[in-house]
Amino acid sequence: MEVTNIKINTKSGTTKKGVYSIDYIRDALVGARYIPDDNIITILYLSLELGKPILVEGPPGTGKTQLAKSISQALGRDFFRVQCYEGITFEQMVGEWNYQKQLLHLEMSRLKETEQDVFCEEFFIKRPLLQAFINPVPAVLLIDEIDKADEEVESFLLQALGEKEITVNDLGTFTLKNDLVVVLTSNSQRMLLDETRDRCLFLYIDYPTLEREMEIVKSLVPEAPHELVEKVVGIMQRIRKLELMKIPSIRGTVDWIRTLLLTSGDDSSDETLEKTVQVVLKSEEDREKVNTRIFK
Repeated sequence: MEVTNIKINTKSGTTKKGVYSIDYIRDALVGARYIPDDNIITILYLSLELGKPILVEGPPGTGKTQLAKSISQALGRDFFRVQCYEGITFEQMVGEWNYQKQLLHLEMSRLKETEQDVFCEEFFIKRPLLQAFINPVPAVLLIDEIDKADEEVESFLLQALGEKEITVNDLGTFTLKNDLVVVLTSNSQRMLLDETRDRCLFLYIDYPTLEREMEIVKSLVPEAPHELVEKVVGIMQRIRKLELMKIPSIRGTVDWIRTLLLTSGDDSSDETLEKTVQVVLKSEEDREKVNTRIFK
């Protein structure tokens, strides 16, 4: 379980509706070094105004997870992440009792002949979902790769988000304490429940156009010459059209640009690109296919 809690004090969050404009959202995301398209901006605006979760789907490596992190930065909100995986349980998302601490205190109470209530918050380890709910200031909750969790867990999440409360046996009910933006991501490993799609705003993030990918690269590697960025991104666009085992991500484009700057300066010759393309390819079969189809 990955627990992430980032506190940012820029641009304070707000629970008031109608304060976020389309232009503000665009500028805020760009300021957080995330280059959005019009669809992303519109869906985020509607999520903020309507209070609905966002379900994000798309190929691996297109920035689904990064979008949630960037929303947190852009809006100045705390960030919490629930990383789903096969077999994840409610307790691993919400929290669990610290049995060792409970037993220790019960033993001490027995020796001192006193009574000790071990079913209170002092003995409960809060996990990201519950932490996000009880956070005192506006936050962003990322439920990453929800398709890896089973349907029972998915239903539990829907109920908690819909009712805006979580009940823990022997401890009580925790209600949502802040204006929470919820982002769920899926790689379509399994079909999600119809209720999930019904309750969420749907956003599909595909690999970016050449123009948008160039903007993304320039925002992350501003020192890269325009000609180098244009050539590398153009080749990456062609590579993604091949039938590869692992299609290179946007992160791969950035890594390739940085590799070229470190090893070859602004040299963008075909020979140099062919030598360094292995940075973005993850199998020998893909490398041979790219070398044959792109560089020959």
